[in-house]
Amino acid sequence: MTILNGLALTRIPPEGEALRAEVRAFLQEAVKDIPAHIRAKSWSGYDPAFSRKLGERGWLGMTFPKAYGGHEQGAFARYVVVEELLNFGAPVGSHWIAERQSAPLILKYGTEAQKQRYVPPVARGERFFCIGMSEPNAGSDLASVRTRAVPNDAGWLLNGQKIWTTNAQHCQYMIALVRTSGEPADRQKGLSQLIVDLSLPGVTVRPIEDMSGDRHFCEVFFDNVQLAPDALVGAEGQGWEQVTAELAYERSGPERLFSSVVLLDQWLAFLRSEAAPRTESIKLAGQILTRLAPLRALSVAVQDKLVQGQSPIVEAALVKDQGTVLEQFIPTAIADDLMAREGEGEGEAVPHALLLTLNYLTLVSPCYTLRGGTRSILRGMIARGLGLR
Repeated sequence: MTILNGLALTRIPPEGEALRAEVRAFLQEAVKDIPAHIRAKSWSGYDPAFSRKLGERGWLGMTFPKAYGGHEQGAFARYVVVEELLNFGAPVGSHWIAERQSAPLILKYGTEAQKQRYVPPVARGERFFCIGMSEPNAGSDLASVRTRAVPNDAGWLLNGQKIWTTNAQHCQYMIALVRTSGEPADRQKGLSQLIVDLSLPGVTVRPIEDMSGDRHFCEVFFDNVQLAPDALVGAEGQGWEQVTAELAYERSGPERLFSSVVLLDQWLAFLRSEAAPRTESIKLAGQILTRLAPLRALSVAVQDKLVQGQSPIVEAALVKDQGTVLEQFIPTAIADDLMAREGEGEGEAVPHALLLTLNYLTLVSPCYTLRGGTRSILRGMIARGLGLR
């Protein structure tokens, strides 16, 4: 008997599925002029105007209480909206972290004043958060973070550094995991989460350019940053419990399956345009889809556990691990398929847009098994959850 025995094949309920047609119709118009290689960035893309449009339609903060600007819809309705946004490659990076993690964290652990201040603007698509977890010497081993906040008469004095912080240069706030007592050797003890206003004196944000030319990862430095007393989220020393629960949302959603879906759709469209697609290409399409379908079912099953109020941390790690492996496989396999056509005689010319998208994903896909927890850390969690170590 393992944790996986508790996962049940789950269907998205009708009230969730009912949204799909409306969302698709909106997105077909909204993204029609965005090139495919730009749409492939999707949840790394930055477009605050698009986020505000989603907020106006009620597609942000869907599960939030109405008292805080939300719409009190079911989590599966949100799942459908997220799935379609990713499927179309919509530029959702502006609000992505705030709506998925930061606002739900504040709703669960924050004070009434924090909920009133931060959550409604997130639901409107007007305020953006980034996550301050990894550090130069504390990547997936979050328990060894060294960034420290010391209490003083004015609140908290923050010093340290975070790295690989997505879209920090575009966000107003960060929720940072920091040490508020003890030493790094104390591991999980003494960790807390603080809301950091990134406009405060002493905060420096430096974007990091990746191989694709994007600059969505950042280093963030804190040099005697004075935070107010109400910057603390939850209880002092409760940070580890909070952040592990938060990661279940980060690791189990469609974004861990669909990062390469724009490329997949383009390639499939190319195959359909051919008079006689290669047998090997058809087999590859079947291989990808037969891997994607059970992973999507696993993601939906984990979502069901979250709806029930459970914290399926290990199950979510499994979705993230295997989902990102498939996301990396897709551009590699499609590249092999397209290059195998050379020297085969006359055939359909490969569309330039398809090659541009393939180039982008080839450059960026190595990070898929790093962001949100490295493969080695996740597989250690999974092995312990299955009783294998």
